[in-house]
Amino acid sequence: MLRLFPEVRRQPAALLFATALLMLGPPLGGAAIAQSDNRAAGTTAAPADAVTPVEEFSKQVEEFKKSYPELNKKIEDSAKSIDAITDIDKARTEIEELRSAVAGMLGAVSDNGPVSQLGAKALAHARSKIKELEQGARFKPEERDFLLDQWRKLVTETERANDDLDSARKEFADLLRTLQTREDFVDELMQIRRATEALEVIRNLTRDIRDASGKLRTLIGGIKPPGV
Repeated sequence: MLRLFPEVRRQPAALLFATALLMLGPPLGGAAIAQSDNRAAGTTAAPADAVTPVEEFSKQVEEFKKSYPELNKKIEDSAKSIDAITDIDKARTEIEELRSAVAGMLGAVSDNGPVSQLGAKALAHARSKIKELEQGARFKPEERDFLLDQWRKLVTETERANDDLDSARKEFADLLRTLQTREDFVDELMQIRRATEALEVIRNLTRDIRDASGKLRTLIGGIKPPGV
C-alpha cells in the first residue's frame, strides 16, 4: 500500500491524525461541544417524554370531574327511590287501591252484576228473533225456514257460551272473595316486593361507588413526581 501511495508515507503523523478526525464528521465533535456547553451552563437536557405523566394526571383529573356529577345524580336518584319504596303512606295507598279494584271487579261478576246479565240479554234477543220469524209473514217459506234454522243454531250456541261465561264468572268471584280475606298476607307480599326493589337499588349504587373509587385510587396514585 505504501508503494501505491508513496505520498502518504511522507505526511507527518500529526497531519494524518487531524485528517482522521475530519473524516469522522461533525456528529462526534458537535455532541462533545453541546455536552461541554451544557456543563458550562450548569444544566442538563430534559428527556423528551418528561411531560407525559403530567398530561396523564391532568387527563385523569378531567375524567374524574366529569364522572362526579353523574355519580352524584345516581346517589340522589337512589335516595329518592329508597324513600319512595319505604314510604309507609304510599304502601298503604297501594293496598287500598288493590282493595278497591277487587271490590269493583267483584261487583261486576257477582250473581246480579253486569256480567251475569250479558248472556241473558244475548239469549233473549236470539229467542225474540225466532218468535218474530215464526209469527211474521215478510219472507217466503223457504227464506223463513233458513233464517229460523240460523237463529235456532245461534240460540243453542249462545246458551252454551252463556253457561261457560257463568262458570268463569263464579270462579273469578270466588277467587276475589278469597283475595279479600287474605289482604294482610297480600300486603306483606307487596312489602317484600318493595324491599327487593330497594335491595337492587343498593346493589347498583354500591357498584357505581366502587367504580368511582377505582378511578379515584388511580388519580391519587398519580399525585407524585415523575419517576418516583
